[in-house]
Order: sequence, then C-alpha cells, then structure tokens
Amino acid sequence: MGLWLFQLPVLAMGAIILGLIYLGTAIIYWVVTALAKRDRLRVAFKAISPGMLPPISVVFALLVGFMAAQVWSDSEKANTAVNSEASALRDAMLISTAFPDSEHRMKALIRSYIEEAVSQEWPAMAQQNATLSLAPPRLSEALRLALGLQATTPGQLDAQRELVGALKTALDFRRQRIILSSSRVNWVKWTVLLAQAAVMLVAIAMVHCDNQLANKIILTIFATSVGVAVVLVAAHARPFTGEISVRPTYLLQVMPEADAKAGP
Repeated sequence: MGLWLFQLPVLAMGAIILGLIYLGTAIIYWVVTALAKRDRLRVAFKAISPGMLPPISVVFALLVGFMAAQVWSDSEKANTAVNSEASALRDAMLISTAFPDSEHRMKALIRSYIEEAVSQEWPAMAQQNATLSLAPPRLSEALRLALGLQATTPGQLDAQRELVGALKTALDFRRQRIILSSSRVNWVKWTVLLAQAAVMLVAIAMVHCDNQLANKIILTIFATSVGVAVVLVAAHARPFTGEISVRPTYLLQVMPEADAKAGP
C-alpha cells in the first residue's frame, strides 16, 4: 500500500479500501456466475462442501490477529518512547535548578530541542524519512553543558549525575521513536492477507452459485468484514503516520514549563 493511503483520514482510507474490496468481490461474483452457467462447472461448484468455509475463515482471522498484534505493539512502544522522552526532559529541567548559573541555558536548549523535534522530526517520521545519522544538536549541547558543570557540593555532584542520566535517557528514547517510525507491515503480509480473503470469497461464490441473491448477500457481508479488518490494521500500520498516529503531546506539555523558567 502506498504512503499516501496511510496519510488519509480514517474515513477516507476506509472508503477507498472498502470500495476496492467491493470491486474485487463484484469481479469474483461475475466470473464465478458466468462459469457456473456451464453445466459441468456448476455441478463441480455445487460439489464443494460448505464445511470448507469455516476453516478458511479461521485462517483469515488468524492472519488478521497476527498483523493487528504487530501494529498495536509498535504503536504502544512508540507511545511509550515519546512519553518516556518527555518525562526524562522534564526530569532534566527540574534537576537543572540545582545549578542556578546554568539553569536558564539548560532549559532554553531543551525548549529548542522540543521545538525542532515537533517541527522537523515529526513530519520526517510521518514520511518515514527520519534517520539517526545526525545527533540532535540542541540535546547534544545540553549534554555537553551538563558534563561541564562545576559541582561544588555533594548535592550538586548527585544532581549532575542525575542530570546527565536524564539527558542520556531522552536521547535513548528519541532513538527508539525514530527506529519505530520506520516500522511497517511489509508487502508479503498484505499480499497473503488479501489472497486469503480472495480465496474465501471465491469459495463462497462457488458454494452459493445456484442462488444469486443469497450469493450477493453473503459475499457483501464477508467483503465488508474483510474491509473493516484491513482498515483496522492499515490505520495503525505506521505509528507516526496518519490520523491515528503518535503525537508529541507530552513533549509539548514540557515546553510551557521551559518557557516560563528560561525567559530573560
């Protein structure tokens, strides 16, 4: 599936996916109905046992379950990475109060880092173009500032150690979210899922080929189920892309604190 599809609102994505699945279902129905007009093929179709339909449906359901488990796990990990990164930055700002001479500079750097993450990294992650080739300059500078602090009391020594640890934690979770932004459901899984759905639709059309109205109703019901399952997986397939994606909410909540404390 193209990136443009994942960037659509869920309703628009659903309409396109359902439309394509209904079109494919209609083609299957027309082909099977045309073939069933031949006596030998109609007899062969009717000889297919309806008992084969439940096992095929179970296989389709298992495939959907496996794919859903993957995308929801990736989404949960991405949320955790962003929230943990924000928490680490918040800790760094609180700890920086132990160094009054450097507190404003530290908070200004963290504020600038968050601004760059939201304005530059998030669009890149949505396009799956974000990389780890360059370290974030503002957070790297903040880490250098923390390492160069002159701790004169035991409390400041502990604070410096905690400050450096918080900044390193933020860097680690930034790395995790960028890696997770590249996660996707590969084309093999999509192909297998849609092929299994097509097999099920063909089997239904063959079993009910002698009753066109019932065939249409059953095919429509199953096609709708397939479409809903595909939309569910596609809407969560890329953690930082689309309407249902991970937002920098908690990072933005850190910024007002930084602005208030780091002003002139």
